[in-house]
Amino acid sequence: MERAPLPLNQVSDFDIRLLRVFKAVVECGGFTAAEVALGIGRSAISVHMGDLEKRLGLRLCQRGRGGFALTEEGREVYQATLALLASLETFRTEVNGLHRALRGELNIGITDNLVSLPQMRITHALAELKRRGPEVRINIHMTPPDAIALAVLDGSLHLGVVPAINSLASLESIPLYSERSLLYCADNHPLFHVDDAALAGVCLGHQEAVMPSYPLPPAARERHERLATSATASDREGIAFLILTGRYIGYLPDHLARPWVESGRLRALCPEQESFTTEFVTVTRRGRRPHRVLEAFLAALAAQGEPADGEE
Repeated sequence: MERAPLPLNQVSDFDIRLLRVFKAVVECGGFTAAEVALGIGRSAISVHMGDLEKRLGLRLCQRGRGGFALTEEGREVYQATLALLASLETFRTEVNGLHRALRGELNIGITDNLVSLPQMRITHALAELKRRGPEVRINIHMTPPDAIALAVLDGSLHLGVVPAINSLASLESIPLYSERSLLYCADNHPLFHVDDAALAGVCLGHQEAVMPSYPLPPAARERHERLATSATASDREGIAFLILTGRYIGYLPDHLARPWVESGRLRALCPEQESFTTEFVTVTRRGRRPHRVLEAFLAALAAQGEPADGEE
């Protein structure tokens, strides 16, 4: 007769290491995909997962020809793992807060392709944070806005930089800056050499266009609905890839498109009419516990004020 597993009486450092491996495997979607994130081979990951399942007395996932999938117990252990690791980070933050020196981590999520904005408030604030606390560790995660908001809510990110769209009541937001997007085509597109006066008589809605697959503010959504969408992209870099094929028109932030415009690769179509503005904000969890590194970063951000569009 198979003996029932003993209850888990104590969580050791070894258990925590195994749970971190498990978390990475879940978030990467399998053993092979987690190799790069963990810096260890698939066989070592498999051994660690086997050790964790024996330690917990639970089957956490299915793996084989059908691919990787969590069991029901695995999903519950994953949620418990997130809570445990968030508690450990809270403990470390609070202990670090007892020291006069500014130390600890800042985990920040940022929407893709904001680094080329001329208003470098995030960059300058991070520089000031490192000046005040040389031992501070900064971790930047480039992920979609919805994922950033959820990560701020569950505590895995301290702060996010996202478009001001459908802000959740449980998040606090602070205005950051505005971003203007224009409609572009590439130099090998039929409209590239059509002058502005002639473009007024061209129906842009008949041109093949690329549509973002991420949420858009109302003004942006209204602009895209006028276009003949025949391709989608999950981020702005993907949109740029498709526009540069010369087969599509599409909207890009003007700061992202600027290098290609200056080199003659892209051209804005009817910029006075075909444009929209996206407001960006920082988001933090409402009612969060004090976090010295985060508060220092927010103070550095606020000290810069709100520069005008195009101002560094």
